[in-house]
Amino acid sequence: MIRDNGVKGDTKYFIGNEVEKTLAFGMKTLFVNGMLDPEEVLTIATEKNIEHVYLGANQSFWLDDKDASGVATPEQMRGWNALVDKLKEAGLWITLDYDVKYHSWVLSQGFNEYNKFISMISVKIPYIDQLNYNACVKIDDKDFDATNPGVWVHSVHTSLQTESTYTNWSKYKNDKGI
Repeated sequence: MIRDNGVKGDTKYFIGNEVEKTLAFGMKTLFVNGMLDPEEVLTIATEKNIEHVYLGANQSFWLDDKDASGVATPEQMRGWNALVDKLKEAGLWITLDYDVKYHSWVLSQGFNEYNKFISMISVKIPYIDQLNYNACVKIDDKDFDATNPGVWVHSVHTSLQTESTYTNWSKYKNDKGI
C-alpha cells in the first residue's frame, strides 16, 4: 500500500494526529505497521512524545501463520500480547485495528480491561455507495441468544454513514513515515 503522502505498506512507523473518530481523535499518534519489537515501539513513542499508539496500521494485524496451517502460532500470540502489555505499562493509549474475524481472540486476551485500549474492529464493506437506501448492517451474535442481549441493526445511509463517523481518505495524507 502506498499513500499519497509517500507512506508505503513496508514503512514500519509513521506519525500523525489520529483522524478516525475514536476517543483518541486528534492525539499525536505513532502508527505501527505489523507486529514489531515492543522495546523499539516504546522507545520511539517516548522519544517522539507520543500519547497514542495505533497497532495494526495499514491492515497489518494478523494471527495467521501464512506459511503453514493458517492458524496462529504461540509466538504470534505472545508477540502481540508483549507489544500491548509494554504500551499498557507505559500508560499510553492503544488502538488495535483488527479484522472482525479476530474479535474473539482479542477479547480473550483481556486487552479491553485496560481503560485506554480501543478495539478498532474492521468490517470490510466494499462499494458501500452502491447499496440502495434500504441497506442495513446487523450487529449479531455468534448464535441465537448466545452472548449478546439481542441484535443491533443500523441503516447504512442514515445510521452508519454520518458526518460524525466519517473520515475522508484525504485526512490520512499528513502522516510522516519514520
